Amino acid sequence: MHNRRNFLKSSALAAGAFTLPTSLSVLAAGSTARVGPRRFVFIRKSNGIRPNELALPTFTDEEKSLDAKKQPMEVDLDKHELPEWLRPIDPYKANLSILQGLSCKMSENGHWSYSSVMGAYKSGRNSLSGIKRATIDFELAKLSPSPFEHVELSLTGSYSTFRTGIVSGYSAPGPHQRNYCYADPQTAYNELFKSVINPGAVDSDNAMLEFLQSEEVFKSEKLLGYEKLKLSNHISSIEAIRARNKKLEKMSDSIARHIPELNPIHAEGGPNASTPEKQKAMTDILVAALVTGLTNVVTYTIDELSTPIKGIKGNEGDHISIHELGHNGGYSGVSAEKIREKIRVGHMEQVATIVERLKATPEGKGSMFDNTVVMYFPENGEGHHSKGTEAPFVVLSGDNCKLDMAGRYIRLPHHATEGHKTIGNWYTTLLNAYGNPIEHYGDFDLEMARKKLDQLGSIKQLMA
Repeated sequence: MHNRRNFLKSSALAAGAFTLPTSLSVLAAGSTARVGPRRFVFIRKSNGIRPNELALPTFTDEEKSLDAKKQPMEVDLDKHELPEWLRPIDPYKANLSILQGLSCKMSENGHWSYSSVMGAYKSGRNSLSGIKRATIDFELAKLSPSPFEHVELSLTGSYSTFRTGIVSGYSAPGPHQRNYCYADPQTAYNELFKSVINPGAVDSDNAMLEFLQSEEVFKSEKLLGYEKLKLSNHISSIEAIRARNKKLEKMSDSIARHIPELNPIHAEGGPNASTPEKQKAMTDILVAALVTGLTNVVTYTIDELSTPIKGIKGNEGDHISIHELGHNGGYSGVSAEKIREKIRVGHMEQVATIVERLKATPEGKGSMFDNTVVMYFPENGEGHHSKGTEAPFVVLSGDNCKLDMAGRYIRLPHHATEGHKTIGNWYTTLLNAYGNPIEHYGDFDLEMARKKLDQLGSIKQLMA
C-alpha cells in the first residue's frame, strides 16, 4: 500500500473548485429546489461488449435484420424484453438507453485503453506524454463543482491479487497528468470520509502538505521545461488538497449521516474478500460519495483484464482470469461464454443498486437520480481483441437529463459510413447538453477523415 508521501511525490493530483455541494444543502435544509447538481457515473469494464450481447431478444424479423446489418434504427424498449444479463435493471427500463454504433478507433484498442477511451485520443501504452487533454469525466466535473471534484475507483490487479491503496488511475485532469484512484474499498472509505472517521488525520495531512509544498517550491526553481510543468501541477494540487480538507471539516456533520458501513473483511486491502464483495463495497462507497456531496462525478473501473475474479456464483472455488475468458477458456466445466455473462450480471446488479439508492434519496421535488446519468461501457471497444469499430454504451438517466434518449434502443450508422458517430461525438453531446459549448471534444477518426465524412460536433438526435 502506498503511503501519502510516496504517492504525492509520484503523482499529479487534480486541482478543483471547492464549493459547498448543492446536494448537501438540499439534504440539510429540506429545500424544494427543482434541480440539484448534475451527476455522472462512468463504469468501465474490460473484455469488450460484443454488440450482439445487447441485441433485444424480442426484435421483430425486420428489426433483427437491421441490427445484424448494423443499419440505423430506433426501438422503444417498453415493447421488448431485455437480454438476460440486463434483467437486473429491467425495473428502470424507462430510464434506460442502449446506444449502439459508436466507434472508438481514435483511442487505444486491443486489450486496454488506459486513459484514451475517456479522452478520445491515442495515448500509447500507458504513457504520461500521450495524455493529450483532460478526460471527459474531469471536463464534466468542472460543470458541477464539488470538494473532491472527481472520484476515481478501480478494482484491478495483477491476475492473482488486487491492487490496494492509492494508485495511478486512468482518468486525467489535464495534458500529461494522470489521476489517482482508490484501489480497494477500505482505502476509499478511509480517504473519502476521513473528516468524520479520523478528523485528526485531516490536521496531520495539512501539516504534511505544507511541508511538501515548501519543499517542492524550492525544487521547482531548479527545474526547466516539461519537468517544471509537471512539478507546477503537483504544487497546485497540494494547495487544492489543503483547501479541500478545510471544506470537509465544515461538512463533517452532514457527511456523518450518510457514511456507509464497511464489512471488516475489507480491512488491510481485503485480501480475503471475494470479487462480488469488493464490488458491493465499492458501490456503497460510490453512492455515499454522491449522496454526501463529496463529488458529482465518479469513474469506476469495475474490472480490467488483470482483475482477479473469485467467488462468483457457480465458480466459487475458481480463480478466474478475465484474459483467459477472452480466449474462450472455461472453468470447472462452465464455458467462458457463461462465465462472461455471469460477470456482466454481477456488474448490472451493482448498476441497479446505484440507481435504486439514488432514486430513494430525496432531492428537490424528486430524487437524486433525476439529476444523474450512469454510463456502463467497454473500455476497449467491442471485443477482447477489439478494433474500435463499435463501442456500445448502456446509459441510465434521470428525469432531468438533458438528453433525449431514455427508453430506447438506438443504433447509429456503422463506422465510416454517412452519419456515423464516434465517442468524441458522444462526449461532445454530453458537454454541450450540460453547459460546455465546445465545438468538438476529442480527436477525429482517420478513416472518416479520408472519406471526407462529417464527424464534427454533437449527436443532434440525442439533444433534448
